[in-house]
Amino acid sequence: MRFGTGRGNDTTHHAPIGAAAAVMPQPDQIERLFTREDGTYHFARWGRPIVPVIFGVEEQSLPPLKGAIEAVVAMAGHTMGETDPELGTNLMVFFLQDWAEMAALDGLAQLLPELGTLVPRLIAADASQYRLFRFDPDGAIRASFVFLRMTGDFARRPAEEIGLEMAVKSILDWGPAAFAAQSPLVHGQDGLARVDPLISAVVGAAYDPVLPTSARDAAHALRIFARLPRN
Repeated sequence: MRFGTGRGNDTTHHAPIGAAAAVMPQPDQIERLFTREDGTYHFARWGRPIVPVIFGVEEQSLPPLKGAIEAVVAMAGHTMGETDPELGTNLMVFFLQDWAEMAALDGLAQLLPELGTLVPRLIAADASQYRLFRFDPDGAIRASFVFLRMTGDFARRPAEEIGLEMAVKSILDWGPAAFAAQSPLVHGQDGLARVDPLISAVVGAAYDPVLPTSARDAAHALRIFARLPRN
């Protein structure tokens, strides 16, 4: 699968806290980033080194995609690994032309028992991407499965840009509305995509070693806020 060089519209997931804001996000804005549809707060970050594997792209697209993952992991202050001793790889990224391809992926049904009902839902929703997390007993992210359907404007975006967005959305278990109205990326005057500095600040604060790897109490958002850089 080859990537284009144009920029498409972000079709995924929040109450804006974008780069145009003059100050860092406030606690209530941070709380909304990790709030679920039922109003509960759920935060989780990776507790083990991230070991990615990417399927469905041409060889020349792998370096920029993996470079984007490495950049976001470094931004978080987390670590990459050569292999996960339990899983081998724990961040599995699949690039697809059509959701029906998922049913034909070797071994995927064993990894995702819900595959039979998931594919029809994605087709019906005309979704462009889907991600699923698995968690360790302490609530930390254990593994993530990311599926990206490469059609339309999305397929014409540069590999680096797609990789950055995918990595940001996979570095934390964001709430479903986190990026609904605004991409986690911004474009500079040079036209290149970068992680929104406010999102970057939230990610860095969320990975402070003092904070827990998972939280269900919304007061956790105050702890993230307290660790944001101040102007």
